[in-house]
Amino acid sequence: MTSSQESQESIEARENDRKVREGLVISTSMDKTIVVSISEKVRHPRYRKTVTKTKKLYTHDEEGQASVGDRVRVAEIRPMSKLKRWRLVEILERAR
Repeated sequence: MTSSQESQESIEARENDRKVREGLVISTSMDKTIVVSISEKVRHPRYRKTVTKTKKLYTHDEEGQASVGDRVRVAEIRPMSKLKRWRLVEILERAR
């Protein structure tokens, strides 16, 4: 196996390890950046009540194609700034 094939396989393996999430766009007020809200329902360990946990992901949107209310898929990338560590993969559903 040549070194170029090994490096290509290692790049593909790294990209497959990256996290992929789906969420709702809640802000597009920044240039080339959107804020995606990720909600997750978890069971409280002691009280057994279902609680909704929400995270805000600052996401890179190169073309500025997403708008508020869109359901999108984002993937983890190297840090682009202090807060931005995700990139827009695709828009799953447009807002009405």
